Amino acid sequence: MNILVLEPYYGGSHKAFLAGLTQHLPYSFDLLTLPAHSWKWRMRLAAPHFAGVLAGDPHYAGKDFDRILCSSLVDVAALCGLLPPNLRGIPLLTYFHENQFAYPVQVSEARDVHFGLTNLTTALASDGLAFNSQYNLDSFLAGCRELLAKMPDMSLAGYEEAVRARATILHPALDFSGIDSCPDEKQEGRAPVLVWNHRWEHDKNPELFFSTLYGLKEQGVPFGLIVLGESFKNQPPVFAQAAQRLAGRIVHFGYAEDRQEYCRLLCQGDIVVSTARHEFYGMAVLEAVRAGCRPLVPDRLSYRELFSPAFRYQDADFARELMAAMEAGRLATHEAHALTSRFSWPELTSGYQQWFEALG
Repeated sequence: MNILVLEPYYGGSHKAFLAGLTQHLPYSFDLLTLPAHSWKWRMRLAAPHFAGVLAGDPHYAGKDFDRILCSSLVDVAALCGLLPPNLRGIPLLTYFHENQFAYPVQVSEARDVHFGLTNLTTALASDGLAFNSQYNLDSFLAGCRELLAKMPDMSLAGYEEAVRARATILHPALDFSGIDSCPDEKQEGRAPVLVWNHRWEHDKNPELFFSTLYGLKEQGVPFGLIVLGESFKNQPPVFAQAAQRLAGRIVHFGYAEDRQEYCRLLCQGDIVVSTARHEFYGMAVLEAVRAGCRPLVPDRLSYRELFSPAFRYQDADFARELMAAMEAGRLATHEAHALTSRFSWPELTSGYQQWFEALG
């Protein structure tokens, strides 16, 4: 099977996802991509841009593709009308890493509903859909219902049934080989090491995490701290504050550019924490759990699909549950593998093959 991939935001989780697909699936992939920036421009104009490249590049004129795969940042409805004749009629699949109804916006910005509507027309124009979590699909449809309830003198009868009929849930599979190959550097009798490995943004709710750590420090509770995750030009001020107030507890504080170093740091942790208000999947937590960190995650969002209630908390109980997790300590290797193996490529490859091949 020959698959043409159109990805206008080739970076981060989108890039990692495609790397896994090309490595683990027995197909030939031809990637047409754009760098991961300017997402609003990408979502508006990637479709005509890609259509122009496909029409003008001789490489694509003589290619026979069996599927076209897009991410949800492609306006698929527009793409279908702009594709060159030799590429029309090929089954078109869309993978939703996120949806623009539930994706967080900057505090100072109002939500532009047109991006969510583009997601909806993309879903209706695609032959097959996959969402990275049930939460992603549910929040997408909830956003559609809320917005379309305001629609004047028009009807989209049956849109939800149409989306559900062509949608499946396919978690983005993870490659745990780098983590599994980490040397054992754990030290007996040390204070528990807490891991934060999320984007440095407000939707990850770092204020709850760090304010709780300030309280533990004042109580004299011993702990170490590893802070990872990508930071940006504008970041919540709590990170700079935490770097000062928790300086004596810090093992590492900052983004790990090198994948091997990232895996090594995860393997030094004991507890991985999420306080997120927004999460479509939870890749960072799963990676840390694979490294042996006991998860402590909120009882909401996609985490309900990933972890049992034993690892979830209500916000009001966070400090108490964090103390309990620290007392319980690291996971044994067999526990870490039992919690994460179902999210690995060996376990999920067949699901992706079924998705690609289901359209005949």
